[in-house]
Amino acid sequence: MKPFFSPVRSLLVAAACGVALLGAISANAANPPIFMTHGVEYMSGGIGADEAELMQVVSPRWAATFEFAVKDHKGADLAANVHVTVRDKSGTALLDNVVSGGPYFVARLEPGEYEVEAQLGGQSLKQPLQIMAGAPAKATFLFPVGADVAPSVTAAAPTAKP
Repeated sequence: MKPFFSPVRSLLVAAACGVALLGAISANAANPPIFMTHGVEYMSGGIGADEAELMQVVSPRWAATFEFAVKDHKGADLAANVHVTVRDKSGTALLDNVVSGGPYFVARLEPGEYEVEAQLGGQSLKQPLQIMAGAPAKATFLFPVGADVAPSVTAAAPTAKP
């Protein structure tokens, strides 16, 4: 008599559960839209727990992943509306000041060396990024506390005419 849970059957059950889990995540969170500029596809999101989980699941399928957060006194809070610029090693902007719709940003970049600039509320952070064929790269940008607050512009008080 054969055992009910053979190694092959166990593997098939595990695979089915994985597909069901991915389907449940996808059903709860709509896939953020994919955009293209200068021949580079990118997607951003992660607002809300379901969408954040979805972005983390799809992240390994993209060549580059960027995460954005603002450091506070307790740790770090995820950041959105970060302006992202990616330049190749010759200085050509492949992604030029595109806005991240959430704390996660993925891009389909070719293998090579890049410089990534992330701007939030007047603060700018830069990091080099190297992408190797078949190995996704990841960069985390941790902004200082208060960076997510845009600098305020105050109008000068009108001067009285004599």
